[in-house]
Amino acid sequence: MTEQPRLINLENISKAYDGVTVLSDVNLYIRKNEFVTLLGPSGCGKTTTLRIIGGFENPTTGRVMFDGEDITQYPPYKRKVNTVFQKYALFPHLNVFENIAFGLKVAKRPKEEIKQKVDKMLALVNLRGYGKRSVDSLSGGQQQRIAIARALVNEPEVLLLDEPLGALDLKLRQEMQLELKRMQQMLGITFIFVTHDQEEALTMSDIIVVMKDGFIQQIGTPKDVYDEPKSAFVANFIGQSNIVRGVMVHDELVHFCGADFPCVDKGFGSDAPVDVLIRPEDLLIVGEDEGRLKGLVRSVLFKGVHYEMIIDSGEMRFKVHSTVMQPEGSVVGLDVIPFNIHIMRPMPPQSDITLEDEAE
Repeated sequence: MTEQPRLINLENISKAYDGVTVLSDVNLYIRKNEFVTLLGPSGCGKTTTLRIIGGFENPTTGRVMFDGEDITQYPPYKRKVNTVFQKYALFPHLNVFENIAFGLKVAKRPKEEIKQKVDKMLALVNLRGYGKRSVDSLSGGQQQRIAIARALVNEPEVLLLDEPLGALDLKLRQEMQLELKRMQQMLGITFIFVTHDQEEALTMSDIIVVMKDGFIQQIGTPKDVYDEPKSAFVANFIGQSNIVRGVMVHDELVHFCGADFPCVDKGFGSDAPVDVLIRPEDLLIVGEDEGRLKGLVRSVLFKGVHYEMIIDSGEMRFKVHSTVMQPEGSVVGLDVIPFNIHIMRPMPPQSDITLEDEAE
């Protein structure tokens, strides 16, 4: 598959408000036709990054390049982007058709062109025949679709989405995750999506940018970020994790919780301190005398598709997901296959990783 060209380049972007830095020397590029998600906790800088791309904020330092052109000082209306916010800001005095057509009318497009484009957008968001309805008569999910249609009807090269699913209930939110990905693939344009919800990021994204305290912590595909987190923060933020301090004895052998475990990791040196990550679903419950570790089942919760158990090995309380329940108070063995042990260097909380690092 041919790699798409770069569309947006953020170069050494920093942003401060009243002397408080919220973005620190961020470098990031985004390719054409990608679905990129900025993911992180509240206050990490993801929305500020989105607003700088959209032209709603100017960076304190650095520049924004769009298809090779410096657009750092361009206002939003001069950028080939449109934005969908969590609050949809639909016009209550206009019907669905008029809401979607608003930008085209401002641009004084011909009536027939407006009708064709609005009808196309209504079909895209699965609301064909809704044009004459009042927006107040629509559900939250339908209103969100109208806001997306209004943003897309002007044919932007990039659609920015600032936590647009936050106001929806769980079932509708999950449905809209699939709908947004479908729209992006059909239109073939770049989507940049902001969320603190790891499930949204993993479900929709081509690339995830994990942020914390104004720094980029990791950039990669959903599988890479989940399977090979660069730090304990990323591991804990993307999915559930067991993270324990260990020592890399040598290549492909790590020691933690009093036992040696074969692994597949190399290049950490000998007798080097490391963080060891094991996902709850990767821990194997075996017979009491069969595992490298032995533990006491402290608690059991039924989660629908699996049981979640806390198993105390003495040095670590492991969270374990299994379809087979072990009774509370029982003693079991624990083991893990080498491929499911992930070794990380203990990292300082602030790290700035560019997409170039991930591409190498």
